[in-house]
Amino acid sequence: MTRLFVKGADISMLKEVEDFGGRYYLGEEQKDLFEILQIKGLNTVRLRLWVNPYDEEGKPYMGGTNDLETTIELAKRAKAHGMQFMLDFHYSDFWADPKKQDKPKAWQSYTGDRLEEEVYRYTREVLEVCRLCDVMPDLVQIGNETTNGMLWPEGKTPNYVPEKQSFEETEAAEWGKSYDSLAAFLKAGVRAAREAGPMKIILHLDAGGQNVLYRTWFDEMSKRNVDYDIIGLSYYPIWHGGLEDLQFNLEDISARFNKEVLVVETAYGHTTESLSGADIFTEEMSKIAGYPPTVEGQGQFLQDLMETVRKVPDGKGLGIVYWEPAWLPVKGTSWASLAGMKYGNDVSEMGNHWANQGLFDFEGKALASLDVFLK
Repeated sequence: MTRLFVKGADISMLKEVEDFGGRYYLGEEQKDLFEILQIKGLNTVRLRLWVNPYDEEGKPYMGGTNDLETTIELAKRAKAHGMQFMLDFHYSDFWADPKKQDKPKAWQSYTGDRLEEEVYRYTREVLEVCRLCDVMPDLVQIGNETTNGMLWPEGKTPNYVPEKQSFEETEAAEWGKSYDSLAAFLKAGVRAAREAGPMKIILHLDAGGQNVLYRTWFDEMSKRNVDYDIIGLSYYPIWHGGLEDLQFNLEDISARFNKEVLVVETAYGHTTESLSGADIFTEEMSKIAGYPPTVEGQGQFLQDLMETVRKVPDGKGLGIVYWEPAWLPVKGTSWASLAGMKYGNDVSEMGNHWANQGLFDFEGKALASLDVFLK
């Protein structure tokens, strides 16, 4: 039986975009986003989940305000179109990544065993709601870009410095203790997922081209017998090295840990134009990545990336997931509200700084680069 090669999209912003008037088009015809993705050969939808993305006054954090209700709503639409569902637990009330892994507000007083129990309880509770709503995930991430741990400060691990491709110096005892805590939290989430039903478990780091990070981090998980099925990687060519770096890492870690590998986040710009003037992708970044900042360049990058993943020996390269290809620059949508920025202690310009890395133009028309998923 041929294994399904994952051709995925993280469309967690969708409800917010639609609520602010965003619409999608195939040619000149308006269509539901899920229908367009399905027509273009995508087979998997990834959705992030935040515990309580609202402040004490009920103001939403935005960035999709991906609470459980929103996640279930989008998962139902994905399942209705015959697509796999990948659930991405952040274990935070807002964005979790290598620079921030804040505990949910309701968990702030929890430490040690109590925090571990809460991870288990929350994970089981979410998956039970998924079961009752008939949207059980096919794949589930226990944590998001947990390069430097999760549920800080208890689950904080030694800081990885991408520029140096090494970890900051840490006392041996503290190094081991920090990974002990992280492993305990991961095990709690994994145990809940295993008990909930058959689904593939993903552990996810960023900097997909940096082999030292993956060897070191997953060695620590192996020492502590953390159970999982898939190594998930973020790979953005403007930050994470060339495809040759990614290919070396994928081949090395899939063999070293005998695990399947999946690029769960990637993206590339189709233009350097920016309606906001603040888009992350620029001409300088395209020079770093080595692909022209055009629709054709975007498509070529995706084609080369998929080929890189397919080359992983023994069929262990599972596929790719494009991050927020449908985040249109409609007025009102933002990576964070002021309330969200305050929660994450990250105050900067509001808005959509990702639009020129979408797989749709600024008006919502599907780009030709989407056709690579049909191959």
